[in-house]
Amino acid sequence: MLILSFETSCDETAAAVTRDGRCVLSDEILSQCDRHALYGGVVPEIASRAHVEAITGLADLALRRAGVGRGDIGAIAVTYAPGLIGALLAGVSFAKGAAFSLGVPLVPVHHIAGHIAANYIAFPELAPPFVCLIVSGGNSLIADVRGYTDIRVVGRTRDDAAGECFDKVARALGLGYPGGALLDELARSGNDRAYKLPRAAIEGSAYDMSFSGVKSAAINIINGARARGEQMDKPSLAASLSAAISDALVPRVMSAARLLGYGNIAIAGGVAANARIRKDFERAALECGRSLYMPPAALCGDNAAMIGCQGYYEFLAGTRADMSLNAQASLEL
Repeated sequence: MLILSFETSCDETAAAVTRDGRCVLSDEILSQCDRHALYGGVVPEIASRAHVEAITGLADLALRRAGVGRGDIGAIAVTYAPGLIGALLAGVSFAKGAAFSLGVPLVPVHHIAGHIAANYIAFPELAPPFVCLIVSGGNSLIADVRGYTDIRVVGRTRDDAAGECFDKVARALGLGYPGGALLDELARSGNDRAYKLPRAAIEGSAYDMSFSGVKSAAINIINGARARGEQMDKPSLAASLSAAISDALVPRVMSAARLLGYGNIAIAGGVAANARIRKDFERAALECGRSLYMPPAALCGDNAAMIGCQGYYEFLAGTRADMSLNAQASLEL
């Protein structure tokens, strides 16, 4: 079955064609980074307009590069939540029009479920159940993936997402946008013990997380050094921050896997490309004797192939939407 899928939850316009979920025939992504870099972060109105400008041409490109025609498409899948509301509406509106004009089913996909599905594309052998950590600029949560469409949240951030923490500190360091990847590169030459940063614990909730404290502590170090006219050791602060965030993520995920009795662990989302986090997960999985699945960097960020993959399993489960489908800025998984 061929699915044409769309992802427009933030600042990447993406369209893809997938066959039977895991076979990617095309995966086209148009980044808006250059537009938002002028402002140091995503401007929702600019993102929404850019999606509207790009999505028609990108859909045609995805079909052309997949070597298929419009009549070959069996369903349309689209991210409808969560994300920037205007950006989501651009994708949902186009997907509704495409499904109506082609006379095929419209399948709504939750963005977080899509990130989890990126692992199915990267690893054909992977199947539920397993524990998955989803970390991105807007989300940080640990999920019990019981089935392809049966996903339960085990723990989540109580405030900032890990990716937001990386991006805000990167901006305070003057690294530019998008900051997470730039901070990751900077951290590779730093001393991760040079700066003491807090590791938060949530009383009564072993798997929930908090990143607002470590973000504030890092920014206070930056502002304090500037006020005193001191030279900042930027690589070491970046390394210390990466270590602090990894220390908040890795033990909780490994503990959740032990609690649930799962031998497989996966990570997903843009922050899953962070070198320190990947290295720490590799070591922890080896020590615990569990199998670790980490998609390549190209599948960690927002893309439409993951939406098509999850859309396939949603289609098999009977998930459908009609022309009343609306975007939702926030929605529990």
